[in-house]
Amino acid sequence: MVNIGQNVENFVLPSTGGRDFNLSEHLGKNVIIYFYPKDDTPGCTTEGQDFRDNWDVFNRKNSVIVGISRDNIKSHENFKSKMQFPFELLSDSDETICNLFGVMKMKNMYGKQVRGIERSTFIIDGQGILIKEWRAVKVPGHVLEILDYLTERNQN
Repeated sequence: MVNIGQNVENFVLPSTGGRDFNLSEHLGKNVIIYFYPKDDTPGCTTEGQDFRDNWDVFNRKNSVIVGISRDNIKSHENFKSKMQFPFELLSDSDETICNLFGVMKMKNMYGKQVRGIERSTFIIDGQGILIKEWRAVKVPGHVLEILDYLTERNQN
């Protein structure tokens, strides 16, 4: 599992937009990876909309956003289109990158224990180093918290 201050090994995942996402192609930019449980569910929709609505601000902060879940690309394409997300959604169906970031957890859903993605966000800097993580994310205010962090970091 990758930790704060460590280099994140390059990875490639299937992406919306008909291409694979290759982390190494984004050196020189902040890469914001948000892991979410499932396409087109209430919390995941709100979180994606918050990133969408602040897309221009993230661009001005030299940042790329990608969302990752275990859903397949067809599901991602439908979700992205429906919500008009300007960023790509990546499919990690075999949980390789979920495991790299340690986001797979046992959760309670309707009184049953299920294994799923714990909503989490990570920032990888332009040199490929993991610089910040948020785990067990609560959606309201989270995107603004990320923007505040990037603003503060750029002032130091």
